[in-house]
Amino acid sequence: MQNQTADIQRALEILEPLRGAPADCVERIRQESPLLRVAAGTHLFDEQSACKAFPIVLEGAIRVSKLGPDGREITLYRVTPGESCVLTSGCLLGGMPYTATGIAETDVVLVGLSQPLFDALLLRHDPFRRYIFGLFGERLAELTLLVEEVAFRRLDQRLAALLIAGGPTLRITHQALADELGSVREIVTRVLGNFSASGWVSLAREQISVVDPESLSRLVQDAKPPSPNSKV
Repeated sequence: MQNQTADIQRALEILEPLRGAPADCVERIRQESPLLRVAAGTHLFDEQSACKAFPIVLEGAIRVSKLGPDGREITLYRVTPGESCVLTSGCLLGGMPYTATGIAETDVVLVGLSQPLFDALLLRHDPFRRYIFGLFGERLAELTLLVEEVAFRRLDQRLAALLIAGGPTLRITHQALADELGSVREIVTRVLGNFSASGWVSLAREQISVVDPESLSRLVQDAKPPSPNSKV
């Protein structure tokens, strides 16, 4: 119980907008908010599932993604300590089910604020309310950029940018890269093969080493449109 109390206190410190919240709300957080420890790979929520609590991540990362009817998946955003899930906020505010999937990318420790507590903080604590609505603006800008990337940038350019950002060595599977980019494994593998043949990267099992970041950077900045017959 003592450890859980310490973790709840840590949640109040990590999520800055909760600082200075009404004393009775803080006490309710300490008394009512469950501490959850979940293993990597755990589904925290799925499409059409009911939204029951607002998560405060203390440790680890949650990946929020959208699955298409053809089985392709794309990462929308991640929730890490000090951040919050805008999709959960929207579902709680609108009384709607989830429209995406949330999976623990690593082992995760989090605290869940119940809907009544979430509503009370929105009504009574200005910093928390401003934080929640500011979150919508930030995530909307990120998602707009994601749409722009998917719609107007070639896959090889997006993959090159991801490799540069994650280099010099990425320990990741081709399927995980495909999920990140909203593509399919076979196409990502083909593009990586082209990069390897050009001497830009070195490939090993579940590992990619960036050998020539300058060439990858030039590809990222190449504004030429893809060929009409291009599949990437």
